Amino acid sequence: MNTVQLGPVGRVSRLVLGGGGIGQVWGAVDRAEVEATVRSALDGGIDVLDTAPMYGNCERLIGEMFAGALPAGVRITSKCQLGSPPPGEVGGRLQASLEASLSAMRLGFVDVFFLHSSIAADGYAYAHGDGRRDEFSTRWSLYVDEVVPALERLKTQGRIGHWGITGIGVPQAVLAAIGHDPSPAVVQAIANLMDSAGGIRRFAEPARPREIIAAAQARGLGVLGIRAVQAGALTSALDRPLSPNHPDARDYERAAGYRALCAAWGEDPARAAHRYALGMEGVDALILGVKTRDELADALAAEAAGPLEPAQLSAIEALGLRG
Repeated sequence: MNTVQLGPVGRVSRLVLGGGGIGQVWGAVDRAEVEATVRSALDGGIDVLDTAPMYGNCERLIGEMFAGALPAGVRITSKCQLGSPPPGEVGGRLQASLEASLSAMRLGFVDVFFLHSSIAADGYAYAHGDGRRDEFSTRWSLYVDEVVPALERLKTQGRIGHWGITGIGVPQAVLAAIGHDPSPAVVQAIANLMDSAGGIRRFAEPARPREIIAAAQARGLGVLGIRAVQAGALTSALDRPLSPNHPDARDYERAAGYRALCAAWGEDPARAAHRYALGMEGVDALILGVKTRDELADALAAEAAGPLEPAQLSAIEALGLRG
């Protein structure tokens, strides 16, 4: 497994095992298979586990598997889906979320703690779900006045090594957070050949993920790519039932030409999508959404194969799938 510098965090494996698959967000998997997948990931050279309390039983499973003693060299991350609580409550909520995650995992420290909410300007109106925006979106004034100071305190207290943001919010606000001091150490950003966040995008304007990645890189921040296969849209078949109008289902239909290209190359679409994402400028490491050893093996093979050939990249870009 190749390694890379993840901003100020240090060197990490180019692949990160995401907690969504472990926690069965992407479909039910037998407990024994989940544990075997985690151990196979570590045996394959992956040295970062990306967890969150909203990923089902992911954090509890980590606690039960390792009993508070992660293998040497393995880093752990967690998240808080804060939203916009009343002023004065941010610090307490962030700390409570962290403590609950640490308790579940039987740990005393996480390497990176992410604000997992979208970030948007005060008064911003979302195109989708605006009536619930305080549940999933953190207002800019709250971010600056309370979130950043609270995360810096957790760092000073030694409860976290670094903090980061999940950069799927309104692009202008995400870019502002990257440019703000103190800045996050790590940004999670959309990294796929469609530049699509699919069903987790709630705003109408262009997502601008490559601009976000470039801005983070320019500031020396770490970049973790997410949704390399766009929630299954860039695989051979969706693994769960979706309405034809669901954004992920629409992306799957739009990607028919991509699957045809992969068939002509004799390349599995998911493997090619991972190779594409790993080759994107500014993406340090890629968070996997795998849930079985077979899916993990494909991702490991993609990392070992390296980036796609220039002719393949040109053929993909010619499909016009971005945006």
